[in-house]
Amino acid sequence: MRDLMMIDSNVRPIQDATLKRPALEKPDAAAFGQMVSQAINDVNQQMGEADKAAEGLTLGTNRDIHGTMIAMEKASISFQLITQVRNKIIDAYKEIQRMSF
Repeated sequence: MRDLMMIDSNVRPIQDATLKRPALEKPDAAAFGQMVSQAINDVNQQMGEADKAAEGLTLGTNRDIHGTMIAMEKASISFQLITQVRNKIIDAYKEIQRMSF
């Protein structure tokens, strides 16, 4: 019986803590839009940097071929990622449209 009382006394603080946790915040559509917009701007900036590095390499002002290739790959991967995110957003929107209420 004493063991049960010890277990009960250890469990109660955990139960109290879980019952008093704050409610989850609702997602903010504006914050999501800002996040996507920022991601697009970041990709655009990376692509601009890659273009400048490639232009400098062709003009001879930039001799860092490795840095140029890294910048171009970063831009390419970022573009592929943002394209996939866009595709997932469109798929989710189409799925919501198909729902019946």
